[in-house]
Amino acid sequence: MELIRLAEIIPESRPSVFWTMLRQLGVTEAVGVLPRSPMDWRRVTIDNPWDYTPLAVYKQMVEEEGLTLTAIEDNPPMDRLRYGVAGAEEEFDQVCQFVENLGKLQIPIWCYNWAAAINWQRSSSRVRGRGGAIVSGYDHNLVGANPPPLMGPIDADTLWRTLENFLKRIVPVAEKAGVKLALHPDDPPILPEIRGVARIMNNVDAFYRLMDLVPSEANGVTLCQGNFTLMTSDLPLVIHELGSMGRVYFVHFRDVRGTPEKFVETFIDEGQTDMAQCMRAYRDISFDGIMRSDHTPTLAGDDAEVPGYSTYGRLHAIGYMAGLRDAVLSESQGTAV
Repeated sequence: MELIRLAEIIPESRPSVFWTMLRQLGVTEAVGVLPRSPMDWRRVTIDNPWDYTPLAVYKQMVEEEGLTLTAIEDNPPMDRLRYGVAGAEEEFDQVCQFVENLGKLQIPIWCYNWAAAINWQRSSSRVRGRGGAIVSGYDHNLVGANPPPLMGPIDADTLWRTLENFLKRIVPVAEKAGVKLALHPDDPPILPEIRGVARIMNNVDAFYRLMDLVPSEANGVTLCQGNFTLMTSDLPLVIHELGSMGRVYFVHFRDVRGTPEKFVETFIDEGQTDMAQCMRAYRDISFDGIMRSDHTPTLAGDDAEVPGYSTYGRLHAIGYMAGLRDAVLSESQGTAV
């Protein structure tokens, strides 16, 4: 059993120099997205991105570049499911098909969320960080005053009800397919809502409730540290406690500085979290899932087609993670580094 396996997301629509760099760094596991652009060359058929053929072509492309596709961090349309309104059954059928296809293709992890209508949210992707690096930030005063989204407001009780109904139906599908469902926290984890839309995966207790809704090894967690560190003053303890249940399957190893209402992304070595203690916690729980960098700053001379996913920033984070991992694993073996 290999502990603390490093992976990296590849949001690019086709192989890039960065993919080659990953192999050169020793990172061979990839986190993919759905081939959803109509002009994307992976769309070789008229199928939906979550259908078998586009996913199979995508997986083949990744493998031809020397990488293993371990997870998909993306999803078919799900907001009608989250709201529990007309069209929810059609969306559920699409998710079922998607999970079944992941199983057929031996892609073992699906990272999803239950953030209705308003998913990932930032107020700026042009904040200046250390040395002038470009980072993202969130200020609730700039976002929270906006009206509800097109689908309207929704309360927490409704979201918990629709999540429970979803899990009771999708977990047996995932179990049969051999796929682990890893729920990502709300980002940002605002209490209690944004623009009239409740946020329910915004505190540590919510993840215990999640796992209690349908006790199954298929029903697990994406432990995104940037969100969890805004939920607790002791993230290493939370890693120990959640991890002891054996249902943390995916980690976003990143950091921030601030509060849920106002924060900025940071370099992996300058945020508010003791990252060494976090890595020790993953060692202590014998974490054998995958861990990737996330939301890295954009350095001078680099560019980020997707904010937070520049080449140099990710290379810095991967190197930091690899060194920290090897150091804490050596500690447990009584080996000096």
